[in-house]
Amino acid sequence: MIVGTSYMKKIIFGLLIFSIFHPRVQAQEAKLLEVYDYAPDISTKVVEQYYKDLNLEIDIAYNDRVQAFINYFTVRNRGYTREMLKRKELYFPIFEKYLAQYNLPDELKYLPIIESGLNPKAVSGPQAVGLWQFMLLTGREQGLKVDWYIDERMDPERATEAACQYISWLYGIFKDWKLTLAAYNSGIGNVKRAMRRAGNKNDFWDIYRFLPRETRSYVPQFSAMVYAMEYADVHNIYSPEKDVATPFIEIPTKDFVYLKTFAESTGIALAVLNQLNPAVKKGAIPEHWGGYALRIPQKNADVGDEVLEKALMAAAADKKEFSKLATDMPGSTFGKEKLIYRVRSGDVLGAIARNHRVKIADLRTWNNIQGSMIRVGQRLEIYTGPDFHISSKNTQLVNQPIPDSKLHVVQPGDTLWDISRRYQGVSITKIKELNNLKSNTLKPGMRLRIG
Repeated sequence: MIVGTSYMKKIIFGLLIFSIFHPRVQAQEAKLLEVYDYAPDISTKVVEQYYKDLNLEIDIAYNDRVQAFINYFTVRNRGYTREMLKRKELYFPIFEKYLAQYNLPDELKYLPIIESGLNPKAVSGPQAVGLWQFMLLTGREQGLKVDWYIDERMDPERATEAACQYISWLYGIFKDWKLTLAAYNSGIGNVKRAMRRAGNKNDFWDIYRFLPRETRSYVPQFSAMVYAMEYADVHNIYSPEKDVATPFIEIPTKDFVYLKTFAESTGIALAVLNQLNPAVKKGAIPEHWGGYALRIPQKNADVGDEVLEKALMAAAADKKEFSKLATDMPGSTFGKEKLIYRVRSGDVLGAIARNHRVKIADLRTWNNIQGSMIRVGQRLEIYTGPDFHISSKNTQLVNQPIPDSKLHVVQPGDTLWDISRRYQGVSITKIKELNNLKSNTLKPGMRLRIG
C-alpha cells in the first residue's frame, strides 16, 4: 500500500512531538522514516508545471537538462536535499538579509548549496573556500582578508556580503542572470569567449556547448536545486532534525587570543566558539588584526565584562603555548619564510624535502600534491625557518661547517634558503636586502653580499 504524502506528514509530525518527551523513540523514528522515504511517481508534465509556478526572477527555461537534475535531487540523491533542509536555517537568514540589502533575487540563497553544500569550511580541489567558494584573489578583490590565522572566506556574514557585491558586479557586466551565474562559476573570460565562439550570442543556451563542462551543468543544477528545496514536501523529502543557529554577541579583541584558553576561562565550549567563528583557522586570533570581533553565545554574555576581560588577558598570555603547538601543526607556515623552488630534471619530492629540511607531508600540503608526482619546471612553495624538521637522515647538513666569507658566488641549484643556512646569522630577508633582490630567483654566477 502506498501511503499518501499528507498522511506521511502526520506520522512524522506525531513522531517529532512524541520524541520531545520520549528521546528513546528517536531510533525507531529514524527507522520509520527510512521505511516511508519513498519517491512519489510524479509525471514530467506535473513537474514542469510546478517549476513554472515558481515564477523565478532568474528565469531558466525548463528543459531536459533541468529535468535530469531535478530527478537527481528528488529521486537519486534525495538524501543530499534532506541534509540541505536540515542545514538551511543556519545560513538562509544571513543570505536573505544581504540579498535584500543588495536588491538581488531571493532564489540566489540556494546557490551556496551547489557551491559548498552549506559548509562554511568547504575547500575545493582548486582551493576555492567557504560557503560561496571564493578563490583567494577574487576574495581579496572583494575585501575579504586571508592570512595564516584567519580566512574571512569562511565567515558566513563577511563572505555573503562579498558574494552579493561580486554577483552585482557580474550582473552589471552581462545584464543576464544565466550568464551571471555562468561567470560566477567559471569566470568572465570563459563566458565572453563562449559568446564570441557562438557568433556573439548572449543567451546561455545559445553559448552552452562552448562553455566549460562544469559550467554547462552549473546553471541547470542551480535551478533544479531551487525546485527541489521549494517542493521537497511534494517529493516526500523531510528532515526530522533542523540545525539551529546559536544567537551570539560580538566582543572586540585587540591582543592575541588563544581560543582554547578563552574557552576554559569563560566556561564556553571550545566547539561552540569554533562553530561561531569558522574564519579562525588555527584556533587563535593574532594581535595584528586589531579589533577582530570574536563571537560568543548570547547566553554567555551575562558573565560580565570583568570575566571576559580576564579571559582575554589569559588567552593573550598563552601565546607561547600556542606558538609551540603551531609550529608542529601539519602544513604549518607559522614563523617561517616562503621561498619558491622550481623543479629540475631528476628531482624527487623526498630529496627536495630533505635538502630544504622540511617534512614531505608539509611539502604536499603547501602545494596541494596528492602523491609524489612532480614535473620539471613546476613551482613549489616551501616554508622554511628556525623551526624546521630535522631527521636523522639530514644531520650531516646541520653539522656542515659554516663559511665566514662576505661574498657568495651562486652555484647551479643554489637557493636563498640553502645560502642562508650556510652563513651564520644571515636570513633570506637579509640577503635580499643586502643585494636589492625583488624575488627569490637566482642565476648561477651571481655574486651575493652576505654581510
